[in-house]
This record gives sequence, structure tokens and C-alpha cells, in this order.
Amino acid sequence: MTTATDPTRLTTGDLTRGLLWLLLVISAVANMVASFAGAGVGIHLACGAVTALTATVIVVRRLRGRR
Repeated sequence: MTTATDPTRLTTGDLTRGLLWLLLVISAVANMVASFAGAGVGIHLACGAVTALTATVIVVRRLRGRR
């Protein structure tokens, strides 16, 4: 049985952080694959926007967590 103070319990913040990092890696790899495949500019812009947005959210969440 887990309690609210159990250190092994997965929190919503942990799950969100993990999903954000996963999305960051996937979007960066997708951008790299698009480069090697010679995809259009739209694909590069979409992957780059997702990468930048995800990185920004990770940094903002980290800085807010310091307070």
C-alpha cells in the first residue's frame, strides 16, 4: 500500500516531466530524420516548433519548482 508520503509513488509532475522529455527527444529525432530524408520546410518548422516549445516548458517548470 502506498501513502501520500511514499517516495516511490509516481506523481503527476513526474509523469508530466517524463512525457515532456520524451516529446522533446521524439521531436528532435524527427527533425533529424526529416533533414536526412530531404523533407520540406514545413516539416522542419513543425518539428523545430515542438522542440522549442517543449524545451521552454521544461525550463519554466524547473525554474518554477525552485521557488
